[in-house]
Amino acid sequence: MTLVAGVDSSTQSCKVVIRDAETGALVRQGRAPHPDGTEVHPSHWWDALLRAIEEAGGLDDVSAISVGGQQHGMVCLDESGNVVRDALLWNDTRSAQAAADLVTELGGPEAWATAVGSVPVASFTVTKLRWLAEHEPDNAARTAAVCLPHDWLSWRLAGAFASGTFSADSPVPPLDQLATDRGDASGTGYWSPSAGAYRTDLLKLAFGSIPLLPRVLGPAEAAYEGSAALIAPGTGDNMAAALGVGARSGDVVVSLGTSGTVFAVAESPSADPSGAVAGFADATGRFLPLVCTLNAARVMDAAARITGVSLDALSDLALQAPPGADGLTLVPYLEGERTPNRPTATGSVHGLTLATSTPAHLARAAIEGMLCGLADALDALGTKPERVLLIGGAARSEAVRRIAPTIFGVPITVPPPAEYVANGAAYQAATLVTTPDWRSEETETYEGDAVPAIRDRYARATTHILD
Repeated sequence: MTLVAGVDSSTQSCKVVIRDAETGALVRQGRAPHPDGTEVHPSHWWDALLRAIEEAGGLDDVSAISVGGQQHGMVCLDESGNVVRDALLWNDTRSAQAAADLVTELGGPEAWATAVGSVPVASFTVTKLRWLAEHEPDNAARTAAVCLPHDWLSWRLAGAFASGTFSADSPVPPLDQLATDRGDASGTGYWSPSAGAYRTDLLKLAFGSIPLLPRVLGPAEAAYEGSAALIAPGTGDNMAAALGVGARSGDVVVSLGTSGTVFAVAESPSADPSGAVAGFADATGRFLPLVCTLNAARVMDAAARITGVSLDALSDLALQAPPGADGLTLVPYLEGERTPNRPTATGSVHGLTLATSTPAHLARAAIEGMLCGLADALDALGTKPERVLLIGGAARSEAVRRIAPTIFGVPITVPPPAEYVANGAAYQAATLVTTPDWRSEETETYEGDAVPAIRDRYARATTHILD
């Protein structure tokens, strides 16, 4: 049996799965948490990866490995490969003004959409680099290379494999060995999916200089071949999830993790001057137009804290309230918002009366509000899907599964719960050593009558939100 490993280094944790390269059968797995926050020293990711690898039984018998990681994060390295400062994560909104400035400086949203397929918002790496140049010029001057979270972890793995030392002190390779893939690169704001190349002019516009950037590899090109195990290019978490769920042309995937994403597999690049749709590349050579909301699973976490119950109990509560929660509407901008671009907005509750002042009504309103934001994202995508696949941690909630069709107005297909980002990374690793034949497990379909009034009330409530 040939084994491969897939890593999901997300905002909240690191997951490692070890699978049979040919069949995809799960052999073993491990997990370790990440610290909270919107800026984190990358060493925490490495420590979590080491713990997750140990829990998964190590990598001695693994032939190839791939890392799927949270997109957009800014990792700055000095000439020796040391981290210059804590990485700014995708959900750090301090660069909102920098994003607005950059859009103006290039000539407006359409100029950015034409250049790189997306209009920068605070999540994008290019805006964080502008923030760094303006607010921490000394750190900017020390920055010799810029990479993304998954790039940095793959690079660290290369050093560990080469030295045979998996520890906090594992040596790092030279900076010029940094590598990435087209999927994750397309979320930086300075790599063009349509041209298949970096736009270093945009990087210089933002940062004032052009630090070393990772090589952009093809989907089946090994990043580091001289190690004990092949290291695949890796990719961003959404691109890995598309691989893991087996998304095909015509599918739309709704992923409910820390953030909420709606993305489709497309054969050609996209460019939306409104900025709602990010024109990303995927991990197969195709494209992944994507709409992202900052607020998804954590909306349910917050509602569970307020009501003093577990997430399972929150699901039960939500199903006790009627569709529409008798008019109670929750706008879940708990960490600002990305789509629509309202980085300083806060959440709000509308329609609160004595009758709706119950835990069940709040639970229902929280889930409906979260799903309304994702339904707006699906509308922005502008495609009529053949299938809507619901994945992510929050998709494990029975209430989410049953309420989703009433919000989206279409049947929802729910694959079995799985670590789809890690699985997608493992699948990418498998392509380096074999021709994988991973058969998807049976899915469940949830249907329900659409309740347009829920989204109508949500739309009215969001018109009152001010930055």
